[in-house]
Amino acid sequence: MRLKTSLLKEPKHKDLVSCVGWTTADELYSCSDDHQIMKWNPVTSETTRVVKLPDDVYPIDLHWFPRGIGGKKQSQPESFVLTSSDGKFHLISKLGRVEKSVEAHCGAVLAGRWNYEGTALVTVGEDGQVKIWSKSGMLRSTLAQQGTPVYSVSWAPDSDKVLYTSGKQLIIKPLQPNAKVLQWKAHDGLILKTDWNSVNDLILSAGEDCRYKVWDSFGRALYNSQPHEYPITSIAWALDGELFAVGSFNTLRLCDKTGWSYSLEKPNTGSIFAISWSIDGTQLAGACGNGQVIFAHVVEQHWEWKNFQITLMKRRTMKVHNVINDAVDLLEFRDRVIKASLNYGYLVVSTSLQCYVFSTKNWNTPLIFDLKEGTVSLILQAERHFLLLDGGGLYLYSYEGRLISSPKYPGMRTDILNAKTVSLSNDTLAVKDKADEKVIYIFEALSGKPLGDGKHLTHKTEIVEIALDQKGLTSERKIAFIDKNRDLFITSVKRFGKEQKIVKIGTMVQSLAWNDTSNILCGIQDSRFTVWYYPNTVYVDKDLLPKTLYEKDASEFSKNPQIVSFIGNQVTIRRADGSLVHLHISPYPAILHDYISTSRWEDGVRLCRFVKDQTLWACLAAMAVASKDMTTAEIAYAAIGEIDKVQYINSIKDLPSKESRLAHMLLFSGNTQEAETLLLQSGLVYQAIQVNINLYNWERALDLAVKHRTHVDTVLAYRQKFLEDFGKKETNQRFLQYAEGILRAHPEVQKLEVDWNKIKAKIEMEIAKERERAAASAAVRSSVTVQQ
Repeated sequence: MRLKTSLLKEPKHKDLVSCVGWTTADELYSCSDDHQIMKWNPVTSETTRVVKLPDDVYPIDLHWFPRGIGGKKQSQPESFVLTSSDGKFHLISKLGRVEKSVEAHCGAVLAGRWNYEGTALVTVGEDGQVKIWSKSGMLRSTLAQQGTPVYSVSWAPDSDKVLYTSGKQLIIKPLQPNAKVLQWKAHDGLILKTDWNSVNDLILSAGEDCRYKVWDSFGRALYNSQPHEYPITSIAWALDGELFAVGSFNTLRLCDKTGWSYSLEKPNTGSIFAISWSIDGTQLAGACGNGQVIFAHVVEQHWEWKNFQITLMKRRTMKVHNVINDAVDLLEFRDRVIKASLNYGYLVVSTSLQCYVFSTKNWNTPLIFDLKEGTVSLILQAERHFLLLDGGGLYLYSYEGRLISSPKYPGMRTDILNAKTVSLSNDTLAVKDKADEKVIYIFEALSGKPLGDGKHLTHKTEIVEIALDQKGLTSERKIAFIDKNRDLFITSVKRFGKEQKIVKIGTMVQSLAWNDTSNILCGIQDSRFTVWYYPNTVYVDKDLLPKTLYEKDASEFSKNPQIVSFIGNQVTIRRADGSLVHLHISPYPAILHDYISTSRWEDGVRLCRFVKDQTLWACLAAMAVASKDMTTAEIAYAAIGEIDKVQYINSIKDLPSKESRLAHMLLFSGNTQEAETLLLQSGLVYQAIQVNINLYNWERALDLAVKHRTHVDTVLAYRQKFLEDFGKKETNQRFLQYAEGILRAHPEVQKLEVDWNKIKAKIEMEIAKERERAAASAAVRSSVTVQQ
């Protein structure tokens, strides 16, 4: 990826350009020390003078009023705030009319910024004050008073905090009084510029120590650049938070959000004092010290999938390279390309007006449909459909170009969603809520309605990243997510019963990705690259989970690596320096997943015997238990030496009825409650009581016996035996009460003596009854089959 820059032969401004700002993707305003405000059209290369400011007004900073959030256009006409050296800020309309000038600071007003909703304006000045103003320019509060000039200011993504500079320090101050202020030393020289992105929540800073740095919102350093030759005079995020640009003397640099540099340009501009990105994130403009305005387009972006490599050559041209047969295709578009995504055999490209869907089998005839809004900020693909995100909402389309659904949730803000906070599979869409970061909204993809009873998934701490698995049945769909503590959790998308069972499967996880063809999860946790070959094991047999993992030392990926993709058996990881590393994992777990999804158990066993790998056997054991195939489970558990489990499975096989076998399989997976419910529904009350006795749930066993008026003496007998074995006396009031009740009913008995023969006979009778019932139901089934 690089920047393609363009400069006019002769500058249009007579003095240095101090600030620039885009209104639309094709219209830019620039202000200069020659007091002129110019309008630029980079497509036609036209420039027109909008207004000439008074001779005593030297502009310093410009920021356009936000266009509107969530598809709601602002009622206010398009205007911008211009700060100047005379201590005022000016609200100026698009046509150049000065609507209002406000005395704001003593000395120059060094920066002014609208918040994301357009409800407040913050200004900072040479007098060291940070002031908050209303939309109409009325002073609301003086947020801070410094002893040194404040050179730059930015709003937090939710507009409730302000970031500003103070010499070498960065300060984050909430708008609420008495709230905690965060302050840290960020640079060794004066900090000149900051920017805080609303999508990725990361902070940029640049200063006179000739470095630029990336921080998270807690003030932790994520990237520290090498020193440049000259102080860095400008820095700015692209709106979607994927890229940022850095400007210095005769220098323009394009960087990834993690800090490393894509390209370095050396245009003849003098110092670049301000950078502004267009709304669609495809181009930027810089305000130059020699009177020029520099335009730069992002070109040579790459997309890869299997044997296809796609490169954006020019603004409207893509090159498709098939590396197998070296075939090259050129794709031409009517308008400039804004976003693209290549996956599952389809290339989806959005331009400023249309969306193109190409099949990798045929590059000549794309499917084209018009877009409601031109600025698509994200494209997500699943096997059967894809999702487009723009300022107006979420839109799910089929690959035939048909709009499937448009999910909505309360307080939806699509402008701050990215690939980490939205996830798509064939039947489900998950979106992390920005207002309450502990909540994930889950929708049915085809209808756009909330899944199940409409309840969203809520976690106990804030969620950072979410990912849905891609394969299998809807009822078994899983979502994995990383929370603020960097713990990795997995849970079922569909809720069974009252409780959503959220299970922790990893700690210190930096990045994660599901495989595109089977439900295998990979992640980088701490210093290890880990693959969960069958994450569902955690619901089937928790003890088995460590045996289904593949782990590899991740120190070769350096600090803070990110997983880019997990396609087939290849994982692509991007290191902190921007280089890509390709890892290959064993292809056998994916083959095993494929066999089991089509119930080819014998093939699965044959594969495990061929590979002779403990990890694969462990996966097969968990898959067999999940699918209630006890014969395969027995073979697999025997292969990994879990003898106790083999014996338990054998005992399950000997049970008389189908219901009790099923209940004991649920018990095997640790689902006690479900097992008990199943037994009670099947009328196997004694079995339900016995299950609780075996688990030493004495209270529950007694409750069931009393409720169903059977086997109270059995529960008391087993309880007494248990206490005698441990040499203890009964202290539980309920058990004492029922023992007394039996003594009162039989006054001839002095002490509660257990007649084990009588109890065993009673149990035998229950088992015989169960066998008869099982035989009767089998006879009914066979007669039905004969009739058919």
